[in-house]
Amino acid sequence: MGLSITIGAVYSLCALVAMCAGFPAGGNGALQPNFYGATCPQAETIVRQEVIRWLHSDMGFAAGLVRMHFHDCFVRGCDASILLESTPDNTAERDSPVNNPSLRGFEVIDSAKARLEDACPGVVSCADILAFAARDSVALSGGPRYDVPGGRRDGTLSMASEVADNIPAPTFNLDQLTQSFAAKGLTQEEMVTLSGAHTIGRAHCTAFSDRLYNFSATGVADPTLDPPFLAQLQHACPAAGDGGVDPGLVVPMEPRTPHALDTLYYWGVLRNRGLFASDQALLASAPTAAQVRQSAYGGYPWKLKFAAAMVKMGQIQVLTGGGGQIRAKCSAVN
Repeated sequence: MGLSITIGAVYSLCALVAMCAGFPAGGNGALQPNFYGATCPQAETIVRQEVIRWLHSDMGFAAGLVRMHFHDCFVRGCDASILLESTPDNTAERDSPVNNPSLRGFEVIDSAKARLEDACPGVVSCADILAFAARDSVALSGGPRYDVPGGRRDGTLSMASEVADNIPAPTFNLDQLTQSFAAKGLTQEEMVTLSGAHTIGRAHCTAFSDRLYNFSATGVADPTLDPPFLAQLQHACPAAGDGGVDPGLVVPMEPRTPHALDTLYYWGVLRNRGLFASDQALLASAPTAAQVRQSAYGGYPWKLKFAAAMVKMGQIQVLTGGGGQIRAKCSAVN
C-alpha cells in the first residue's frame, strides 16, 4: 500500500479523542496539548515530516514506531529509555532479546531529533518525539488522526533486565495479558483495543514457532489454529533439523493488509488466525470475545477507542516538570 493511499484514508478524530482520553488540564507537572506552542511551534510538524520521509522508503517503520512507543511506556513509563544505547557497564532495554533484533525505527527518531536540535536546541524531549512519531505512524497507516499532549521528559536509566518482566509475551493467556495491562493502569477493554495494533507490521517466526511444531511441549501444532493458516505458517517458517526455526524469518502480522491499520486483525482472531497465542487468547472469555466481534464489525468505533487508548498509554509514569532531562541525543544521556 502506497503512502499516498494511506494518507487519504486518515480519519480526523482529534476533538473526540481529546474528550475520551481526558487530557490533563495542564499546570505543574501535567502533560498538555500543544505543549511546544510557544517554545518550539514547529516541533510536531518536524516530527511528522521525518516520519513521512522514512515511511516513503519503508512503510514497515510505522508498525515499528508504534511498537517502540508501547515498549517504551511499559518499561519505566514513557521516558524514552528504549532509545538509550548500551554502555560497557550496562545492557540497555533496546538490546534485550525481547527488542533486539525485532524493534525498528530508531533512525527515524534520531533524524527528527537532529532537526529539532537545530531548530530548538534543548527543548523537545525524545520521549515526546517518540509519542508524536507513533501518533503520526498510526494516521499514515490509515488509522485515526488524534492529538497527543506533550511535556514528557527523558529518563536517564535503561536496563535490559527489566524488559521481560514488563512486556507482555506472545505466549500470554488472557489472565496474564489482563494483569500485565492492569499493572500499567490500562483496562481489559483497552488491552483488547490496543491489541489491534497487531494488524500492521511483521513478526519473527521464533515468536510463535511453538504453536506450529511443539505447542505446550506436546510435540504437535496448536490445535486451535485454522488448518490452512497453519500450513501457510509452516511453509513460511519451516522447522530446521534440530526442530528450531531460523531466527531471521519474518511474516506479516496480518497478511492481507500488512501496512493498513484496519480491523482485519480481529476478523483473523475470530477465524482462529491470530498469529500469537496472546492474540487468540482474546476469545477466552465472553466479554473479550464480544469486544473482538464488535471491533471486527465496527471499524470507526474501534479507531476512536484505539486513539483514546494510545493517548492514555502515552501518559504511563511520565517524567514531567523538573524530572529527568531533555537529552541532546536520544541514544545517550547528557
